[in-house]
Amino acid sequence: MCSLLWSSIVMCVALQLLQLGIVHPSPSHIRITHLPGQPQVQFQQFSGYVNVDDRNHQALFFYFAEAEKDAASKPLVLWLNGGPGCSSLGVGAFSENGPFRPKGEGLVRNQFSWNREANMLYLETPIGVGFSYSSDTSAYEGVNDKITGKDNLVFLKNWFIKFPEYRNRSLFIVGESYAGHYVPQLAELMLQFNKKEKLFNLKGIALGNPVLEFATDFNSRAEFFWSHGLISDTTYKVFTSVCNYSRYVREYYNGAVSPVCSSVMSQVSTETSRFVDKYDVTLDVCLSSVFSQTKVLNPQQVTETIDVCVEDETVNYLNRKDVQSALHARLVGVQRWSACSNVLDYELRDLEIPTITVVGNLVLEGIPVLVYSGDQDSVIPLTGSRTLVHKLAKMLGLKTTVPYRVWFEKQQVGGWTQVYGDILSFATIRGASHEAPFSQPERSLVLFKSFLEGRPMPQEF
Repeated sequence: MCSLLWSSIVMCVALQLLQLGIVHPSPSHIRITHLPGQPQVQFQQFSGYVNVDDRNHQALFFYFAEAEKDAASKPLVLWLNGGPGCSSLGVGAFSENGPFRPKGEGLVRNQFSWNREANMLYLETPIGVGFSYSSDTSAYEGVNDKITGKDNLVFLKNWFIKFPEYRNRSLFIVGESYAGHYVPQLAELMLQFNKKEKLFNLKGIALGNPVLEFATDFNSRAEFFWSHGLISDTTYKVFTSVCNYSRYVREYYNGAVSPVCSSVMSQVSTETSRFVDKYDVTLDVCLSSVFSQTKVLNPQQVTETIDVCVEDETVNYLNRKDVQSALHARLVGVQRWSACSNVLDYELRDLEIPTITVVGNLVLEGIPVLVYSGDQDSVIPLTGSRTLVHKLAKMLGLKTTVPYRVWFEKQQVGGWTQVYGDILSFATIRGASHEAPFSQPERSLVLFKSFLEGRPMPQEF
């Protein structure tokens, strides 16, 4: 019997129609037949819109890549990028852990794509990011964590109506950077919703280089700069005593940076250099991005196997009309798709909302949590994240079940890890940037697989 709640009635009817064979489990009007320049693959792809506010014509855009093999037996993973205001489609799917990377006029396969292990759902959130839109542009003003969390919950509820076969599938939420706010807040809303109506089969969350506690995360930047030789002893001293980074950020979003903080930040910027990417301090930058002064959150890096300018190529690719047509996407209120929104006015004071407490609540509810850090990121350094996880474990009374140790990817050290109470974990990814799957794709895939399987990181090679 269907419950009397409207959302339950809609879902129940959809499931009954599915069982009768009246509707196809994967809607054909959002199926991607072939992306321009795409190599041949065996898995299905979908993309399109899910309404989150019919009255104000607000819709969130998604891209969904089913698992390469045995999709019916694999879990569902929702991936969220941060910013706030950066695209999970362009950054997450096409630059990090999706099945393809733009190259020249076409796409190449990412051999370490996360859809090898899961059905991957990428969401452009909040409204105003990427192809997500509102017909009322005032909706882009004053967007905050509460609004974003509510919209993301509505998105998932309505997405399950389009894909009812995934309703009971094991669900994981993974994200990075400001998704340290998005992911725990959405998970908490899911648990609250489940107390009224069981819908979300949430099995765990993972947070990469996440903003969890404003002062700890931001002020750990100074020590990272200094310890990696990016700033002098003198600058380190003033950066930790005269004006620390959390104070500067607070003054900045309040619109009145003090002369003393302006002087300190100018000194820090001069020494660190604009030719060093703060999201990965050891690798080179894409010079075209540096010289063009394009506003991007995460300028990309290069190794022997990494395309240094993949973000530029992604922007070019997603602005092609044939690509937008294949994705069932459209531009509303903007002239071009951008990696990070030019129209969204997010309430930056929400940065100071501590979400480490929300993470603690999730652990108490029995939801496994992994916090991982690319160890070359100076924006949200590993030292702050490791400190916060350790303090949380102590506060919750969790004992160490896996002591701090190395983990392996093939025959090399992939990073370090520690586990508390078999439910709260911390791990680093050696040699990885803020966007760990971009710069260390193989090691990130090992971490992702262990997380989904609920296993500690590999101890031996």
